[in-house]
Amino acid sequence: MSWNRPLAGMRVLDFTRVLAGPYCTALLADLGADVIKVEPPAGDDYRHVGPFIEGESALFLAINRGKRSIALDLAQPDDLAIAQALAAKSDVVVENFRPGVAQKLGIGWEKLSQINPKLVYASISGFGQEGALAARPAYDIVLQAMSGIMSVTGSPDGPPTLVGESIADVIAGLFGSWSILAALVERQRTGTGRHIDLAMFDAMIAIQPLVVARYLASGEAPHRVGNRHALSAPFGAFQARDGMFVLAVLNNKLFGILAQHIGRPDLTGDERFRSDSDRLANEPALRAAIEGWSSALTVSEAVMALVAAGVPAAEIQDIAQALTSPHAETRGLLQDTSHPLLGAMRVPEQPARFSGVVRGGIAPAPGLNADRPDILAELGREN
Repeated sequence: MSWNRPLAGMRVLDFTRVLAGPYCTALLADLGADVIKVEPPAGDDYRHVGPFIEGESALFLAINRGKRSIALDLAQPDDLAIAQALAAKSDVVVENFRPGVAQKLGIGWEKLSQINPKLVYASISGFGQEGALAARPAYDIVLQAMSGIMSVTGSPDGPPTLVGESIADVIAGLFGSWSILAALVERQRTGTGRHIDLAMFDAMIAIQPLVVARYLASGEAPHRVGNRHALSAPFGAFQARDGMFVLAVLNNKLFGILAQHIGRPDLTGDERFRSDSDRLANEPALRAAIEGWSSALTVSEAVMALVAAGVPAAEIQDIAQALTSPHAETRGLLQDTSHPLLGAMRVPEQPARFSGVVRGGIAPAPGLNADRPDILAELGREN
């Protein structure tokens, strides 16, 4: 079912492991690219990280959907020759070794671009291929800590807090796929490939445009504000009778609508709440007024009333509720596939919907070395 997808006919040679690189190539596989995952004989580290479903890593299954696997020991001349032969027939190579390792293994940009001048080659690393920290090991928590995002996440009176997802890895994978596609477009014009140096640190800075802008404007680093907005009110989580909900009011028009629908039209004439900055300065009093209304209602009742009035508001859902919601089902965010050992299962798919392209039909993550015979046959080699 991938023949009419945007990247049909593109071959991606994937030397990556764990999360940032594999997520990048999973997005390309979702779009129809033939992704050949080259693993060491012991397999990607994620194959050995739980939670497990009948011995199969759930993390590996989610992040390596739609790929083919071949196990190669690049220290062995014959296996290295196979990897280089695959690169000669590929459009894209992606690796996430520490800087310099791919070159030592014989699969660096310098070597492979000589073999295939049209190659788009992406190197994803913690701190980039050059710079003072280039050789430093990097994990998601390290990048969250060093990029500033932990310093603005959490309660004002609490500690710096991790975002509840491996966001540095995921964002690096996302920017990796984006930059690869840009380089492929350029190749159509020039006929030659590119080397892409993508650092997780750089990517984490790039996803904080508002935090960066506030610092550049004031010269002061922003601080944690919890569920509040740093510049606007009312904005954040509010108490209802049976839980909490969120609302977002970012202009005077919305504030007037909110005040009317919570039975407090007098708020719009209160000097404490005349402007966005006034409302922020007097947020505790404004919160008390809103919760005086919402505390008598259930979360569902409060949200329904606000949404009906045109005020952005929502229940606070966990991931199970989000994924099983009727809207998520309609949007097809999870797709059915059939694993050779586990049978029917569901996997995520990239979110963009392309006209004329049917979603779904995603192949499951491959078994280690499962596609070796077919891949070697495509090279004219025997197993």
